[in-house]
Amino acid sequence: MLRLSNVETWYDLIRALHGISFEVREGQVVALLGSNGAGKSTTLKTIMRLLYGQKKEQPEKGTVEFHGVRIDRKDPDKIVRMGISYVPEGREIFPELTVRENILMGAYTRNDRQAIREDAERVLTYFPVLRERQVQQAGYLSGGEQQMLAIGRALMSRPKLLMLDEPSLGLSPLLTKEIFHIIRDINTRDGVTILLVEQNVHMALQYSQYAYLMENGRIVRADRPEVLREDEDVKEFYLGVAREASVKGYKRYRRKVRFR
Repeated sequence: MLRLSNVETWYDLIRALHGISFEVREGQVVALLGSNGAGKSTTLKTIMRLLYGQKKEQPEKGTVEFHGVRIDRKDPDKIVRMGISYVPEGREIFPELTVRENILMGAYTRNDRQAIREDAERVLTYFPVLRERQVQQAGYLSGGEQQMLAIGRALMSRPKLLMLDEPSLGLSPLLTKEIFHIIRDINTRDGVTILLVEQNVHMALQYSQYAYLMENGRIVRADRPEVLREDEDVKEFYLGVAREASVKGYKRYRRKVRFR
């Protein structure tokens, strides 16, 4: 469904993505994992063409294809119309609008009013707490409720691919589990393919079918979650299984993954 080939993205003179290549297959939940500054959010923004305001068009090199069609020079609104929705880190809802108005904003590319009403009802079925707060200003929702609202708004464009940037950020463990349950339901019930950026590696590996690890703007490892969970280096440096991660061991790991 989605394929990135040798993509390079720059912030002025700083290269953020170093020729990354990966793909997302239709129907999967694919996780993009890594530490802060690894380039995960930049990857999603590059796909959505949200770095268009740089001195040069981004990505500067490489191609991004969606269902075989290049989108790396299309405007963001055209990418949304093609079937990709994006939930940014930090939710970025419209705080002065009501919950229902926020949901309906997600359907701005559509004009089929009856279908929009039906989809809004479906979103409220996924997130019952939002039904109770439909007329409340969105800025007064809790962090977890705002995350639900951001996901619900993204679903209103009827995406084929939903990209989520740190959906568990700032949430309690209980709310994080609830959000991931909903993500799984969106994938299995509605058949929406999901590209998930997440620092909670435990949860991401539990709910995905394939995962990529990023370090310093590069893809350093890719495999099925069950394989990554058993990898000694991944357990030590991403899952925190080892009692103590030595500096020597970390350097060994970085040398090892850099050339995989």
